[in-house]
Amino acid sequence: MPAKIPATVVTGFLGAGKTTLIRHMLQNANGKRIALIINEFGDLGVDGDILRGCGDEACREEDIMELSNGCICCTVAEDFIPTLEKLLDREERPDHIVIETSGLALPQPLVRAFNWPAISTRVTVDGVVTVVDGPAHHAGTFAHDVAAVDAQRALDENLDHETPLSELFEDQLACADMIVVNKSDLMDSTALTSTTQTLTQATRPGVRVVQAAMGALPTEVLLGLETAAEADMEARHEVHHHHHHDDDDDDEDHDHEHEHGHDEFESFVVTRGEVADPKAFAEQVADTIRAHGILRLKGFAAVTGKPMRLTLQAVGPRIDTYYDQPFGAAPRETRLVVIGQTGLDRAAIERALAA
Repeated sequence: MPAKIPATVVTGFLGAGKTTLIRHMLQNANGKRIALIINEFGDLGVDGDILRGCGDEACREEDIMELSNGCICCTVAEDFIPTLEKLLDREERPDHIVIETSGLALPQPLVRAFNWPAISTRVTVDGVVTVVDGPAHHAGTFAHDVAAVDAQRALDENLDHETPLSELFEDQLACADMIVVNKSDLMDSTALTSTTQTLTQATRPGVRVVQAAMGALPTEVLLGLETAAEADMEARHEVHHHHHHDDDDDDEDHDHEHEHGHDEFESFVVTRGEVADPKAFAEQVADTIRAHGILRLKGFAAVTGKPMRLTLQAVGPRIDTYYDQPFGAAPRETRLVVIGQTGLDRAAIERALAA
Protein backbone atom coordinates (compact mmCIF):
# COMPACT_ATOMS: atom_id res chain seq x y z
CA MET A 1 0.00 0.00 0.00
CA PRO A 2 1.40 3.47 -0.89
CA ALA A 3 2.48 5.64 2.01
CA LYS A 4 -0.05 8.14 3.30
CA ILE A 5 0.30 11.64 1.86
CA PRO A 6 0.99 14.19 4.62
CA ALA A 7 -1.34 17.20 4.91
CA THR A 8 -0.78 20.40 6.84
CA VAL A 9 -3.72 22.48 8.10
CA VAL A 10 -2.99 26.22 8.34
CA THR A 11 -5.44 28.18 10.47
CA GLY A 12 -5.60 31.68 11.96
CA PHE A 13 -7.79 34.76 11.78
CA LEU A 14 -8.19 37.09 8.82
CA GLY A 15 -5.10 39.26 8.46
CA ALA A 16 -2.80 37.04 10.53
CA GLY A 17 -0.75 36.18 7.46
CA LYS A 18 -1.77 32.64 6.44
CA THR A 19 -1.64 33.32 2.70
CA THR A 20 1.72 35.09 3.00
CA LEU A 21 3.15 32.16 4.96
CA ILE A 22 1.92 29.64 2.39
CA ARG A 23 3.21 31.75 -0.48
CA HIS A 24 6.68 31.82 1.07
CA MET A 25 6.48 28.07 1.63
CA LEU A 26 5.72 27.46 -2.04
CA GLN A 27 8.51 29.75 -3.19
CA ASN A 28 10.91 27.64 -1.14
CA ALA A 29 9.47 24.18 -1.79
CA ASN A 30 12.85 22.86 -3.02
CA GLY A 31 11.30 20.58 -5.60
CA LYS A 32 8.55 19.24 -3.33
CA ARG A 33 5.21 19.16 -5.15
CA ILE A 34 2.70 20.83 -2.85
CA ALA A 35 -1.03 20.85 -3.57
CA LEU A 36 -3.27 23.49 -1.99
CA ILE A 37 -6.86 23.44 -0.80
CA ILE A 38 -7.97 27.00 -0.10
CA ASN A 39 -11.10 27.81 1.89
CA GLU A 40 -11.68 30.98 -0.14
CA PHE A 41 -13.46 33.97 1.41
CA GLY A 42 -16.48 34.52 -0.82
CA ASP A 43 -16.42 33.79 -4.53
CA LEU A 44 -14.00 36.45 -5.75
CA GLY A 45 -10.98 34.17 -5.99
CA VAL A 46 -8.27 36.64 -4.99
CA ASP A 47 -6.52 34.44 -2.40
CA GLY A 48 -6.11 31.70 -4.99
CA ASP A 49 -4.72 34.18 -7.50
CA ILE A 50 -2.21 35.45 -4.93
CA LEU A 51 -0.94 31.93 -4.37
CA ARG A 52 -0.87 31.15 -8.09
CA GLY A 53 1.46 34.10 -8.48
CA CYS A 54 4.21 32.65 -6.30
CA GLY A 55 6.11 30.73 -8.95
CA ASP A 56 5.78 28.32 -11.84
CA GLU A 57 6.34 24.70 -10.87
CA ALA A 58 5.35 25.18 -7.23
CA CYS A 59 1.99 26.78 -8.03
CA ARG A 60 0.60 24.90 -11.00
CA GLU A 61 -3.03 25.58 -11.78
CA GLU A 62 -4.08 21.97 -11.25
CA ASP A 63 -2.46 21.87 -7.80
CA ILE A 64 -4.63 24.67 -6.35
CA MET A 65 -8.22 23.89 -5.44
CA GLU A 66 -10.59 26.44 -3.90
CA LEU A 67 -13.56 25.81 -1.62
CA SER A 68 -15.85 28.81 -1.98
CA ASN A 69 -19.00 27.30 -0.48
CA GLY A 70 -18.39 28.62 3.01
CA CYS A 71 -16.68 27.64 6.24
CA ILE A 72 -14.68 24.46 5.61
CA CYS A 73 -15.67 22.79 8.89
CA CYS A 74 -19.37 23.27 8.01
CA THR A 75 -19.01 21.65 4.57
CA VAL A 76 -16.76 18.66 5.34
CA ALA A 77 -19.02 16.07 3.72
CA GLU A 78 -20.30 18.17 0.81
CA ASP A 79 -17.14 20.02 -0.17
CA PHE A 80 -13.89 19.12 1.58
CA ILE A 81 -13.88 15.31 1.38
CA PRO A 82 -14.77 15.19 -2.37
CA THR A 83 -12.09 17.81 -3.11
CA LEU A 84 -9.47 15.88 -1.16
CA GLU A 85 -10.43 12.66 -2.95
CA LYS A 86 -9.91 14.35 -6.33
CA LEU A 87 -6.36 15.21 -5.31
CA LEU A 88 -5.68 11.71 -4.02
CA ASP A 89 -7.08 10.08 -7.17
CA ARG A 90 -4.66 11.83 -9.50
CA GLU A 91 -2.10 9.74 -11.31
CA GLU A 92 0.62 12.19 -10.31
CA ARG A 93 -0.09 12.57 -6.61
CA PRO A 94 1.28 15.51 -4.62
CA ASP A 95 4.11 15.08 -2.14
CA HIS A 96 2.29 17.20 0.42
CA ILE A 97 -1.13 18.85 0.77
CA VAL A 98 -1.59 22.22 2.46
CA ILE A 99 -5.08 23.30 3.56
CA GLU A 100 -5.68 26.98 4.28
CA THR A 101 -8.84 27.46 6.33
CA SER A 102 -10.83 30.68 6.28
CA GLY A 103 -9.90 31.41 9.90
CA LEU A 104 -13.51 31.01 11.04
CA ALA A 105 -13.33 27.24 10.72
CA LEU A 106 -13.19 25.10 13.84
CA PRO A 107 -10.00 23.07 13.33
CA GLN A 108 -11.05 19.97 15.26
CA PRO A 109 -13.91 18.86 12.97
CA LEU A 110 -11.62 19.29 9.97
CA VAL A 111 -8.86 17.18 11.53
CA ARG A 112 -11.37 14.51 12.60
CA ALA A 113 -12.52 14.28 8.99
CA PHE A 114 -9.21 12.60 8.15
CA ASN A 115 -10.54 9.53 9.99
CA TRP A 116 -13.30 9.10 7.40
CA PRO A 117 -12.99 5.63 5.76
CA ALA A 118 -12.80 7.13 2.26
CA ILE A 119 -9.50 8.86 2.99
CA SER A 120 -8.10 7.51 6.27
CA THR A 121 -5.73 5.02 4.60
CA ARG A 122 -4.50 7.52 2.02
CA VAL A 123 -3.71 10.76 3.84
CA THR A 124 -2.69 11.89 7.33
CA VAL A 125 -2.46 15.23 9.12
CA ASP A 126 1.25 16.03 9.30
CA GLY A 127 0.49 18.97 11.56
CA VAL A 128 -1.79 21.89 12.40
CA VAL A 129 -0.14 25.31 12.09
CA THR A 130 -1.90 28.25 13.74
CA VAL A 131 -0.81 31.70 12.56
CA VAL A 132 -1.20 34.49 15.13
CA ASP A 133 -1.05 38.22 14.47
CA GLY A 134 1.70 39.05 16.98
CA PRO A 135 1.05 42.80 17.42
CA ALA A 136 -2.71 42.24 17.71
CA HIS A 137 -2.27 39.51 20.31
CA HIS A 138 0.09 41.68 22.35
CA ALA A 139 -2.53 44.45 22.22
CA GLY A 140 -5.07 42.08 23.75
CA THR A 141 -7.18 41.15 20.72
CA PHE A 142 -7.40 38.24 18.29
CA ALA A 143 -6.99 40.09 15.01
CA HIS A 144 -5.71 43.44 13.81
CA ASP A 145 -9.26 44.36 12.77
CA VAL A 146 -11.95 42.37 14.60
CA ALA A 147 -14.66 44.15 12.59
CA ALA A 148 -13.17 42.69 9.40
CA VAL A 149 -13.35 39.20 10.94
CA ASP A 150 -17.01 39.81 11.82
CA ALA A 151 -17.62 40.96 8.24
CA GLN A 152 -16.11 37.70 6.99
CA ARG A 153 -18.35 35.79 9.40
CA ALA A 154 -21.50 37.57 8.19
CA LEU A 155 -20.72 37.09 4.49
CA ASP A 156 -20.38 33.31 4.87
CA GLU A 157 -23.92 32.04 4.37
CA ASN A 158 -22.91 28.43 5.07
CA LEU A 159 -21.41 29.12 8.47
CA ASP A 160 -23.51 27.16 10.95
CA HIS A 161 -21.62 27.58 14.20
CA GLU A 162 -22.00 30.71 16.31
CA THR A 163 -18.68 30.76 18.12
CA PRO A 164 -17.32 33.72 20.11
CA LEU A 165 -13.98 34.77 18.65
CA SER A 166 -12.29 34.19 22.01
CA GLU A 167 -13.38 30.52 21.99
CA LEU A 168 -12.49 30.10 18.32
CA PHE A 169 -9.00 31.42 19.05
CA GLU A 170 -8.65 29.01 21.99
CA ASP A 171 -9.68 26.16 19.68
CA GLN A 172 -7.03 27.20 17.16
CA LEU A 173 -4.40 27.10 19.92
CA ALA A 174 -5.70 23.84 21.41
CA CYS A 175 -5.48 22.04 18.07
CA ALA A 176 -2.11 23.46 17.01
CA ASP A 177 1.13 21.50 16.68
CA MET A 178 2.96 24.71 15.84
CA ILE A 179 2.08 28.35 16.53
CA VAL A 180 3.60 31.02 14.31
CA VAL A 181 3.83 34.48 15.89
CA ASN A 182 3.72 36.45 12.65
CA LYS A 183 4.63 40.12 12.02
CA SER A 184 7.47 39.86 14.53
CA ASP A 185 9.21 42.68 12.65
CA LEU A 186 6.47 45.02 13.91
CA MET A 187 7.19 44.22 17.58
CA ASP A 188 10.00 45.18 19.91
CA SER A 189 11.94 42.42 21.66
CA THR A 190 10.06 42.80 24.96
CA ALA A 191 6.62 42.51 23.33
CA LEU A 192 7.75 39.59 21.17
CA THR A 193 9.18 37.68 24.13
CA SER A 194 6.06 38.32 26.22
CA THR A 195 3.71 37.20 23.43
CA THR A 196 5.74 34.07 22.75
CA GLN A 197 5.77 33.13 26.44
CA THR A 198 2.03 33.75 26.81
CA LEU A 199 1.21 31.54 23.84
CA THR A 200 3.59 28.83 25.03
CA GLN A 201 1.85 28.75 28.41
CA ALA A 202 -1.57 28.60 26.72
CA THR A 203 -0.80 25.43 24.75
CA ARG A 204 -0.18 21.81 25.60
CA PRO A 205 3.36 20.52 26.15
CA GLY A 206 5.35 19.90 22.98
CA VAL A 207 3.73 22.57 20.82
CA ARG A 208 6.38 24.70 19.16
CA VAL A 209 5.95 28.48 19.16
CA VAL A 210 8.05 30.16 16.47
CA GLN A 211 8.42 33.75 15.31
CA ALA A 212 8.19 34.99 11.72
CA ALA A 213 8.21 38.21 9.73
CA MET A 214 6.06 38.20 6.57
CA GLY A 215 5.45 34.47 7.11
CA ALA A 216 9.06 33.67 6.24
CA LEU A 217 9.86 30.29 7.76
CA PRO A 218 11.92 27.45 6.27
CA THR A 219 9.72 24.83 4.63
CA GLU A 220 11.43 22.12 6.67
CA VAL A 221 10.25 23.88 9.85
CA LEU A 222 6.59 23.91 8.77
CA LEU A 223 6.40 20.52 7.05
CA GLY A 224 7.42 17.11 8.30
CA LEU A 225 6.02 17.39 11.83
CA GLU A 226 4.59 13.85 11.48
CA THR A 227 2.04 14.26 14.28
CA ALA A 228 -0.79 12.15 12.76
CA ALA A 229 -3.10 14.66 14.43
CA GLU A 230 -6.28 12.80 13.45
CA ALA A 231 -5.22 9.94 15.76
CA ASP A 232 -4.45 12.34 18.62
CA MET A 233 -7.73 14.20 19.11
CA GLU A 234 -7.89 13.45 22.82
CA ALA A 235 -5.10 15.96 23.45
CA ARG A 236 -6.69 18.64 21.27
CA HIS A 237 -9.59 19.53 23.51
CA GLU A 238 -12.27 21.66 21.92
CA VAL A 239 -13.43 24.59 24.01
CA HIS A 240 -17.01 24.03 22.81
CA HIS A 241 -19.23 21.99 20.50
CA HIS A 242 -21.47 24.59 18.91
CA HIS A 243 -22.07 22.94 15.55
CA HIS A 244 -25.72 22.42 14.74
CA HIS A 245 -25.07 19.01 13.24
CA ASP A 246 -23.09 15.88 14.06
CA ASP A 247 -19.61 16.25 12.53
CA ASP A 248 -19.68 12.58 11.54
CA ASP A 249 -22.96 12.90 9.68
CA ASP A 250 -22.39 12.81 5.93
CA ASP A 251 -25.99 13.70 5.11
CA GLU A 252 -25.84 16.67 2.75
CA ASP A 253 -29.26 17.96 3.80
CA HIS A 254 -28.09 19.78 6.91
CA ASP A 255 -30.49 22.28 8.46
CA HIS A 256 -28.29 25.37 8.63
CA GLU A 257 -29.40 27.87 11.26
CA HIS A 258 -28.02 31.38 11.18
CA GLU A 259 -28.29 33.86 14.02
CA HIS A 260 -26.26 36.57 12.34
CA GLY A 261 -27.39 39.00 9.67
CA HIS A 262 -25.74 38.38 6.31
CA ASP A 263 -27.30 41.56 4.93
CA GLU A 264 -25.20 43.75 7.21
CA PHE A 265 -22.10 43.49 5.00
CA GLU A 266 -21.35 43.78 1.31
CA SER A 267 -18.46 43.33 -1.11
CA PHE A 268 -17.77 44.50 -4.65
CA VAL A 269 -14.91 44.77 -7.14
CA VAL A 270 -13.38 48.04 -8.33
CA THR A 271 -11.37 48.07 -11.55
CA ARG A 272 -9.28 50.86 -12.99
CA GLY A 273 -6.32 51.34 -15.32
CA GLU A 274 -2.63 51.46 -14.57
CA VAL A 275 -1.11 53.18 -11.54
CA ALA A 276 1.82 55.59 -12.09
CA ASP A 277 3.16 55.78 -8.51
CA PRO A 278 2.63 52.63 -6.40
CA LYS A 279 3.58 54.33 -3.11
CA ALA A 280 1.15 57.19 -3.73
CA PHE A 281 -1.53 54.69 -4.75
CA ALA A 282 -1.06 52.71 -1.50
CA GLU A 283 -1.55 55.97 0.42
CA GLN A 284 -4.60 56.73 -1.73
CA VAL A 285 -6.04 53.31 -0.89
CA ALA A 286 -5.36 53.87 2.83
CA ASP A 287 -7.06 57.27 2.70
CA THR A 288 -10.08 55.75 0.95
CA ILE A 289 -10.31 52.99 3.56
CA ARG A 290 -10.29 55.52 6.39
CA ALA A 291 -12.75 57.89 4.69
CA HIS A 292 -15.35 55.22 3.92
CA GLY A 293 -14.94 52.73 6.79
CA ILE A 294 -13.81 49.90 4.51
CA LEU A 295 -13.04 46.79 6.56
CA ARG A 296 -10.98 44.76 4.11
CA LEU A 297 -9.43 45.41 0.70
CA LYS A 298 -7.27 43.14 -1.44
CA GLY A 299 -6.35 42.72 -5.06
CA PHE A 300 -3.84 43.69 -7.74
CA ALA A 301 -2.57 46.83 -9.44
CA ALA A 302 -0.91 47.38 -12.80
CA VAL A 303 2.01 49.81 -12.39
CA THR A 304 3.13 51.82 -15.40
CA GLY A 305 6.41 50.49 -16.75
CA LYS A 306 6.39 47.38 -14.56
CA PRO A 307 5.81 43.94 -16.12
CA MET A 308 4.91 42.46 -12.70
CA ARG A 309 1.56 43.05 -11.05
CA LEU A 310 1.48 44.66 -7.60
CA THR A 311 -0.48 42.73 -4.96
CA LEU A 312 -2.26 44.78 -2.27
CA GLN A 313 -3.75 43.38 0.93
CA ALA A 314 -5.26 45.62 3.59
CA VAL A 315 -6.95 44.90 6.90
CA GLY A 316 -8.11 48.27 8.16
CA PRO A 317 -5.79 51.04 6.94
CA ARG A 318 -2.64 48.87 7.18
CA ILE A 319 -1.54 47.85 3.66
CA ASP A 320 0.98 45.23 2.53
CA THR A 321 2.22 45.35 -1.08
CA TYR A 322 4.60 43.24 -3.17
CA TYR A 323 5.16 42.32 -6.82
CA ASP A 324 4.15 38.72 -7.45
CA GLN A 325 4.06 37.73 -11.13
CA PRO A 326 4.06 39.08 -14.70
CA PHE A 327 0.71 39.97 -16.24
CA GLY A 328 1.51 37.91 -19.32
CA ALA A 329 -1.57 37.74 -21.53
CA ALA A 330 -3.87 38.99 -18.76
CA PRO A 331 -5.29 42.53 -19.09
CA ARG A 332 -3.09 45.22 -17.52
CA GLU A 333 -5.70 46.54 -15.15
CA THR A 334 -6.05 47.21 -11.44
CA ARG A 335 -8.64 45.02 -9.68
CA LEU A 336 -9.54 45.47 -6.01
CA VAL A 337 -12.08 43.67 -3.82
CA VAL A 338 -13.74 46.01 -1.30
CA ILE A 339 -15.50 44.62 1.80
CA GLY A 340 -17.44 46.61 4.37
CA GLN A 341 -20.75 47.13 6.12
CA THR A 342 -23.83 47.55 3.98
CA GLY A 343 -24.30 51.13 2.86
CA LEU A 344 -20.85 51.75 1.43
CA ASP A 345 -20.89 54.60 -1.09
CA ARG A 346 -19.71 52.48 -3.99
CA ALA A 347 -19.66 55.34 -6.48
CA ALA A 348 -17.60 57.54 -4.16
CA ILE A 349 -15.17 54.70 -3.43
CA GLU A 350 -14.73 54.00 -7.14
CA ARG A 351 -14.07 57.70 -7.76
CA ALA A 352 -11.58 57.87 -4.90
CA LEU A 353 -9.65 54.82 -6.10
CA ALA A 354 -9.67 56.01 -9.72
CA ALA A 355 -8.48 59.55 -8.95
